[in-house]
Amino acid sequence: MVRGGCIYIMTNRSNTTLYVGVTSDLIGRIYDHQTKEYPRSFTARYNLTKLVYYESFHSIEEAIAREKQLKAGNRRRKIDLIEKLNPSWKDLSEEVRNW
Repeated sequence: MVRGGCIYIMTNRSNTTLYVGVTSDLIGRIYDHQTKEYPRSFTARYNLTKLVYYESFHSIEEAIAREKQLKAGNRRRKIDLIEKLNPSWKDLSEEVRNW
């Protein structure tokens, strides 16, 4: 069985710090970030609790490849990607929870 995956971008309330991640359970992973399940993690230290972008893939391998592509890119490309889907930078976590 092939397991799907997602890439996502988290930020803080003022949209100053970006984090790109990959997961096979987007709902659970966003919950972990928002509740600071791992208090020493990058997202917990920088208070990155707002989901501003995500993409879904048929396999986790595709998601991992896309994550590497995004992480290799510069900040401007990430911002352009976010603003194309989510120009107001609203928190998309509620949308994801209602899948």
